[in-house]
Amino acid sequence: MLPRLYPIIDATNFTTTQELCGFARQLISGGASLIQYRNKKGSPRECLSHARQLRVIAGLSVRLIMNDRVDLCLAAGFEGIHLGQDDLSPEGARSVAKEGKWLGISTHNLQQAIAADATSADYIAIGPIFSTQSKDRIDPVVGLDGLKKVRAATRKPLVAIGGITLANCRSVVDAGADSVAVISGLLTSPAKTVEDFLGVLM
Repeated sequence: MLPRLYPIIDATNFTTTQELCGFARQLISGGASLIQYRNKKGSPRECLSHARQLRVIAGLSVRLIMNDRVDLCLAAGFEGIHLGQDDLSPEGARSVAKEGKWLGISTHNLQQAIAADATSADYIAIGPIFSTQSKDRIDPVVGLDGLKKVRAATRKPLVAIGGITLANCRSVVDAGADSVAVISGLLTSPAKTVEDFLGVLM
């Protein structure tokens, strides 16, 4: 069962490992029970170092999801892997990952979501729901209407992502999302902001 809030730690938002780890501690103290680690630009060595430190910080109470890299997910003892459209296929990831690992896949339109529904993915991410600056390459905005169409096309849990804030997160859940992913919206006062999101979403 996905939690309502799906925080993503993007390593590019931090200049030091200490800052990144401090941010993770704040997310957890605010009530985050699942965190994805994303690092599109770091070396495998840096990613693994971050991941192992996050594993220690999270303990047994917080599920950790690795973006893109199945090998690092296994090496750091994360609970799941999240794949993009250009990454390893869900079935390819399943063949490498151990039994019981969560598997999520990013989609950006109805057709991709329908294709993801036919895979062994445990959940589907759809977005950007709203305009966002958190990615270098921005796909067309899906919108709440697009989210509703995806909701009607799959029974898998849906994670909505892209431009989600405290002001609009409730409308995203009302449109059919099981969980909302937030990146930049958590950077300021992370512990309190997590609490605020959970207060609105629950």
